Amino acid sequence: MRLAAVGDNCMDVYKNLGEAFPGGNPVNVAVYVVRMGGLASYTGVVGNDKYGEIMVEALNEKKVDTSHIRVLEGSTAITYVELHNGERVFGDYDEGVLTQFILSDDDIDFLCSHDIVVTGLWGMIEYDLYKIKERNVPIAFDFATKLSDDIIDVAIGNVDYAFFASDDGDTEELREFMKAMHARGPKLVVVTLGEKGSILYDGSKFITYGIVVCEVVDSMGAGDSYIAGFLHGIFEKKELEECMRMGASSSSITLQYKGAW
Repeated sequence: MRLAAVGDNCMDVYKNLGEAFPGGNPVNVAVYVVRMGGLASYTGVVGNDKYGEIMVEALNEKKVDTSHIRVLEGSTAITYVELHNGERVFGDYDEGVLTQFILSDDDIDFLCSHDIVVTGLWGMIEYDLYKIKERNVPIAFDFATKLSDDIIDVAIGNVDYAFFASDDGDTEELREFMKAMHARGPKLVVVTLGEKGSILYDGSKFITYGIVVCEVVDSMGAGDSYIAGFLHGIFEKKELEECMRMGASSSSITLQYKGAW
């Protein structure tokens, strides 16, 4: 699998630890796909500051293609995080130069040279998804916990694999939501449920899967790891339940260290 990650990146700055780690939803997915033996690139922008240098260097070290990262005048995005008993607690978010991120025609061509394009809620490319969709390149989109965000109306019709997250568990209300989302375009709708596992709807049936038990150090990147593992399974033509297991297994690796990667 050759995966194109596009959209947001950020430095996760842990105030109470005095440490900072590179991350961001699509960036994380790219790193995890390479960890599993796939190929991945990241398209986005960083600032001409220390954090921008760290981001690009870290991605190069992880063997992610950085040829379509642009360096802009200004600051790299920062997410302030605190860690409490292994659970990340998000604070302020400074988008920095990401507010200036616009896909070029060359970027679109580059993205469409891959097997799949992955982005998310803060990626700022929702209005360009149709350009990728019309070239028959599959799109995966992480809507995170925003089950009622306006971006759903913009993006969902161009998405093949829709990922959401919820802390409320497998409820009838959630299942009705997943049915409604599937009816709007995606082939698969997947919701990760934290320690309660995950649930999938393919248009005809629901499938549930649990977790791979591990010692949790930091939950940062767990959902992104799941997406990477799941999509890796899809491109290996695994059964859907096995794709869910691969997602859970990928998450269990990430949960056992500090930072996303």
